[in-house]
Order: sequence, then structure tokens, then C-alpha cells
Amino acid sequence: MKRESRNRIELADGSSIAVIGGGPAGSFFTYYALGFAERLGMSISIDIYEAKDFGKIGSSGCNHCGGIVSESLVQKLSVDGILIPREVIQRSINSYTLHIEQGKAIIQTPSQEHRIASVFRGCGPRGCTRQPERSFDNYLLGLCQKKGANIIRGKVSGLEREEQGILVKSKKDTKEYDFVVGGVGLGKKSLNMFKAICPDFDLPKVTRAYISEISMKKEEIGSHFGDSMHVFLLDVPNVTFGALIPKENFVTLVLLGKDIKQETVDRFLETDEVKNLFPESMVLKDSCPCKCFPLINIREAVSPYADRVVMIGDSASSKLYKNGIGAAYISGRAAAKAAVFNGIDARSLKSVYAPVCRDLALDNRVGKLIFFVTKFIQKNSFLKKGLLRTVIKEQNSHNSKFLMSSALWDTFTGSEGYRNIFKRFMSPSLIFNYLRSIFSSAVFSKEMQQHTSSNGIGHLYRNGEVIIEQGTLGDCLYVIQEGKVEVILENNDEEVKVAELGKSEFFGEMGLFESDVRSCTVRALGEATVLTIDKKNFYESIQNDASLAYRLLEKMSHRLREANLKLSNYQEDGYSYQKS
Repeated sequence: MKRESRNRIELADGSSIAVIGGGPAGSFFTYYALGFAERLGMSISIDIYEAKDFGKIGSSGCNHCGGIVSESLVQKLSVDGILIPREVIQRSINSYTLHIEQGKAIIQTPSQEHRIASVFRGCGPRGCTRQPERSFDNYLLGLCQKKGANIIRGKVSGLEREEQGILVKSKKDTKEYDFVVGGVGLGKKSLNMFKAICPDFDLPKVTRAYISEISMKKEEIGSHFGDSMHVFLLDVPNVTFGALIPKENFVTLVLLGKDIKQETVDRFLETDEVKNLFPESMVLKDSCPCKCFPLINIREAVSPYADRVVMIGDSASSKLYKNGIGAAYISGRAAAKAAVFNGIDARSLKSVYAPVCRDLALDNRVGKLIFFVTKFIQKNSFLKKGLLRTVIKEQNSHNSKFLMSSALWDTFTGSEGYRNIFKRFMSPSLIFNYLRSIFSSAVFSKEMQQHTSSNGIGHLYRNGEVIIEQGTLGDCLYVIQEGKVEVILENNDEEVKVAELGKSEFFGEMGLFESDVRSCTVRALGEATVLTIDKKNFYESIQNDASLAYRLLEKMSHRLREANLKLSNYQEDGYSYQKS
């Protein structure tokens, strides 16, 4: 029988929190918890316990992940003011190349931007000579430190419940906290440590995946892989999904499926579809300085919370076979919101945090159905030919709605939930086009396209290049990743410079709220990299955190005040302005 808290327990001024695990889940919780508390005028302290140094090269600094930040997460982080630095991004991805035994097809990004980032979770594999700031996890920890969090280097050896808090034991000392957050991954020892203070917690179900880093020269990666992530739907036993992710001097191989073993890896590497991507003289088995068989979450934990305790990330729930960093963001942010705004007792966490975990779990149920169908297609060459023909036909057509391409794009990128993807796969138009391609004798070809390598996220605009033009329609928000832009009001052949905006600032927000033309022109000042935020991702962020709407209104109010002041100054200097 489940035990539930009867008394409401809330954070207050001076409350202390221990976050066990400094990976993305722990960092996202910390970043948002400190931000939410600041908005409430509440002072809390957070210690992050992390034994690994993500600034180290090799396994001692690695978090065993393929290292892909999805386009939806890139957009949501940008809206929240978190811009992934260029030096952290190993390569920006602008397409996916689908490989099957019958051929290959490139699925281009629906936008004209680089929106997906490949990163190292640690400083890099053995043989890498990168600097510590190139680690994605180190970057997130740095954000937390800037917010005021304290990083404690060392392992936690035990947890013990006290009447008014939780004791966290480490080699250095023992300290009592009001609230403890577990972002410890899937190690059984660490999870059992939490089970001691969270009695209803039942560990997640896991399986083994495979990850390795294949060493290559930067120019070879550019010529053989471009800026495309290569996805494989091959008939290899136990492999549900295979991918090769280009980075700067390494290509990351990821195999997901059922308890991947070395013989499965060897069989995958021996397929022509994989070998043909690499230089002929290259021996793949001898080019992997780092490899591992990490555990991945395939079924959520039960009751990952109790009074003063919550589990997040893989320790609680993840996204099946994809986007672990995105799931860490979802659960870490949701736990922070629940703790700061609602309470840290079991009942409050159950009412606010548990539904988020449950939603991920329900989505994964649909994901299992999608992968079951995918596995059936993988074993049938006739069905795979139809899939390839459908994608190539869409990509070659200028008038296509890209039904299959967009559904596969979101499946591979993790940008959409499985339920939404499943609905799109069930579209009558998509099914009709797929069936027609299955029985079609037409042969389509789409050659591998080479792309200019880029480590930046967004679209690069040159000096003076127009980003949005006054009088045109728009329906998206823009966030400046690097550089500056100028906002120009055009009237009667005269230009008034209304504002100059820099890194992390946004513009074009009115296009999200009204179906009207743009009120100003925005041009790049020097080189500027700008990311567009889709209306869907923007409204999801607003729904998840109403304080974003407050931040937007605050910024718009500030801009209106500045614009009025500038116009007033122009009038005083002898200029006149009249609204047309």
C-alpha cells in the first residue's frame, strides 16, 4: 500500500537542496529551480554532487551518450535564454540520411537553418585534444554556477531520512538538506541508495545499447558525411535503430535495440551500407578509441518521489530510444517547477510532477508500437523499397507536403512526441502515397549532397542582410545566437533606427500573436546568427511556464518605452513622424 504525505512541505527562504548527479537532468533542475525561486523573491541554496569531471578526456569525463540536442530543445532553450555556445557544438546537423539495403535518401530540415547540435557530453573520447569548455555537460554546470549553485566533486555514499530533512553522506562530510533530487542515471547501486529513502520507488527497466567514437580527419568527415546524421534501418538482429553522428574529428556510432552485444556491433559494421560511408582503406574496428555498452531506460520507474525526494532524468522516465537530453530537460524543469511553486511533499509531487512522468510513459507506449511496425518493415525488402521511394519522391518534389519525410524527421530527431508522430503516420494521404510507392515500378535517385560544415545553430546573415522586412507577413519568433541586428522603421522613404539588439535577445514576437504584417525591418549588423522559433514550440514553452509570457511582456514594454523616447528625440531635433 502506498504511503502518502499528509502535511504540505514547502521550500522557503534559506531552504537547502542537494542535487545528486550533475548531468543534464540535474543541471536543468538546478538552473530552473534557482530561476523560479528568484522570480518569487525567495533565496534557496543548491549543492550539486558530481563525481565525474566533464572537463576530462576519455571515460572519466564521459556521460555515455550519442550527444544530440534536438531542434525542439534548441528552440526551447533559446526562448529561455540558454544559447549553446559555438565552441560546445561539435557539428550542427541540417539533414538526416536514411540508409536501407535498397538505397539511401536525404531528408532535409523543414527549415533553412541548422537547428540540431551534435556535442560531446564529456570533453571528448580518448585521443581527443579538446579544451574543457567543449563539454556540453560542463557548459550546463557552468550555467548553474553562474546562477549560484555550488558544485561538490565527489561520490555520495549514503542517504538517510531525518525528521526535518535528508542526510547526504559523502567522503568529505555529512550534510542535511530540505530536499534531495536524484539525477543519478541508471546505475543500480545509486538507484538502490534512493530506494532507502523513497520506499515506493521501483527501479526503471533497462537494456544495453552501444556507443563508440570513430576517429577521422575533419576533412574526411566533411566529404563522407557532410552535416547529415546517417540513420540505418537494416535487417540486423537486435538492432532497432542505428546512427552515425558526424562531429569534428570523430563520428559517433549509436546502436539501440535489445541488449546489444559485440557480435551485433561487428555484424552492423560489416554491412555494405555502413562500410561504403567510410574511406576504403579504413578498418572500422581499429578506429574506435572509445566504446561502451551503456544502459538505457526502456520502461519508467514507479513512484519516483516521496516526501523531500524526487528522481529525474533516466532515473525516473526517458524518451524511448531517443532524445535523452530532451527528456532530462522535461523532467528536470518539471520537478523544479513542482518543488518551487507547489511543494516538496509526496502529495504535491504526485499532483504536479508525476503527470509529466506519466505523459512520457504513455508516449513511450505508442513509441513501442511504432518501433514494432518499423521492425516489421526492416525485415521486408518490398516494404522498405516503398518507404525509400516515398521519401525520395517527396524530397524531389517542390509541391510535396513531405508527409512521410516530416514524420520520419521527427522520429529521428526526437522533436515530436510519439503520439503526434503516430497520428501523422496514420494520415490517409500518407498511407495512400506509401502504398502507391510500394506497388510503383518507378525508380528514383537522390545523390548524397555535401554541406558546408558549420558549428553554429541558426542561420548566418551577412552585414546589411534583411532578416525580416517591414510590411511582410510572419508567424515566428527570432532569437539572436551571435552578433547584432538593427531594427528599422521605414516611413516616407526615411529610415528611423528604433533599436539595436544583441546576443540572446529576440524580435518578431508580434507575428506570434496577430495575423498582420511586420511593423519594422530587421537587418544584420555585421555577421549575425539568428534562430527562428516555431509558433508551436513557443506556445509549448508559454504553457509550461507562464513566467515566459511575463518576460516577453516586460521586454516588449521596455522596447515600447525606448521607441517612444527615440521618436520624441527625433521630433525635438526637427524630424517629424506621422503614422501612415
